[in-house]
Amino acid sequence: MNKNKNGLRFSMGIVALSLTAITAVGCAGGPLTAREKGAGIGAVGGAAAGGLIGSAVGHPGAGAAIGGGVGLGAGALIGDYMQGQEETQYQYNQQQIQQNQRVIERNRQETLRLQRQEY
Repeated sequence: MNKNKNGLRFSMGIVALSLTAITAVGCAGGPLTAREKGAGIGAVGGAAAGGLIGSAVGHPGAGAAIGGGVGLGAGALIGDYMQGQEETQYQYNQQQIQQNQRVIERNRQETLRLQRQEY
């Protein structure tokens, strides 16, 4: 029984070390995209919900694993949609900025033309 307890501690230590390493590597690449944020939130939420449902039927680990996987996929899809919306909005804003710059330049040219006519 003591040997089994030590094995469990070792396994939990490996899991904790792995999660820490994955987190450190994942955070080293710069800011997260909307897709990555959605996937992370979905995985955590799905694992929590799956763990609760799994514990009700006597298998919290399996429930958390299944819920985490489903949440990861759903979160990534939602995040991908949101990222597409952000990119579309960015392109629209860039077009508006360019159009405004053209109008400003035309107004500046017209102002200069009118000033030359006055003097």
